[in-house]
Amino acid sequence: MLCAVDLFAGCGGLSLGFQNAGIDVRAAFEYWNVAAHCYELNFKHPVIRMDLSDTSSAIKTISTFNPNLIIGGPPCQDFSHAGKRIEAGRASLTGSFADIIDGIRPPYFVMENVDRAQKSHAYAYARNVFKKAGYGLTEVVLDASLCGVPQKRKRFFCIGILDDEDNALSELIKNRLSKKPMTLRNYFGDSLGFEYYYRHPRNYNRRAIFSIDEPAPTMRGVNRPVPKGYPGHPNDACKLNDNIRSLTTEERSWIQTFPKTFIWEGNKTDTEQMIGNAVPVKLAEFVATSLIQYIQGKHKSEKKISFQEWLVSEKNYSPRSARDVVSRCKRAERILSSAGQADAFYLFSLEQQDNYKLLSVNVRSQIKRAIKLKGEYNSL
Repeated sequence: MLCAVDLFAGCGGLSLGFQNAGIDVRAAFEYWNVAAHCYELNFKHPVIRMDLSDTSSAIKTISTFNPNLIIGGPPCQDFSHAGKRIEAGRASLTGSFADIIDGIRPPYFVMENVDRAQKSHAYAYARNVFKKAGYGLTEVVLDASLCGVPQKRKRFFCIGILDDEDNALSELIKNRLSKKPMTLRNYFGDSLGFEYYYRHPRNYNRRAIFSIDEPAPTMRGVNRPVPKGYPGHPNDACKLNDNIRSLTTEERSWIQTFPKTFIWEGNKTDTEQMIGNAVPVKLAEFVATSLIQYIQGKHKSEKKISFQEWLVSEKNYSPRSARDVVSRCKRAERILSSAGQADAFYLFSLEQQDNYKLLSVNVRSQIKRAIKLKGEYNSL
């Protein structure tokens, strides 16, 4: 089972998505006390409040949880389209994330950030650290609306697998993407109780009225009401009327695919900021499930050693005895094909065959033992 820690965890969108996919999230690290407290209200594992730029201390603390997967989204304000177009102090935490990965060397890691972070100096540094540490990287910008989220939100993911090739998950992820973006109506049905709503982003020129028959625009850390005297926008889905309003805080969290049971605590400004900063839960779950499917598929393709080799190395058969076991399985196949299922039902069916009944008791016993061994091998 994958056991993870979440760095720069915020209120827990990434953690919840990975947890929903079946991953054991053992701890979270978050320096902002407001977000850490919110996280604690919704998860059972511990939240450690520490400055992860102190990478030496961070590596020691994180290592105590023995993770084989490290996930995290270093603060991205300085890469944001809506924020400054410069790289300042927060961007250096991308490098801290990379240095922590290098210090611990987990088999897997997932780093999330805004789409434009991929072209930053901070990520160039981090990427170099990852490659020197021996990671194969799958680097992909995902549109959340194609990953089960009713929101047009693009995010960059770097998925690292130790001692693997680059782009290992690219084809799998591509094949799992939806062919059509998810709309609010697709996700909520008619439960929202409205058809149109107003959204006012940081960029004044992009404000508009939207329909629930399209994906929501990116949820940001601000949520403003319809301004008085709103003149309308060429992209408005309908004309302004008395029923048009901005989304509530709770509705914004649902569009981020947090469950309605998720507990939010804090003032409105902080809560809106946590929601805007969060990784959509269903997007995180999509990435986590893709990683799990890749790992499971790789284990199957790296098949185990042959049945005969397994008998020698794991069951301590001599090479001659192992050949005899394989020969008995083949003899059974000539009587009745197992179609690859050497199980109890196959054995029962085999025992009903006239050609099997003609064999001596000793030979039948040897065949039964061989089939049980083949079944054990197949289950690996």
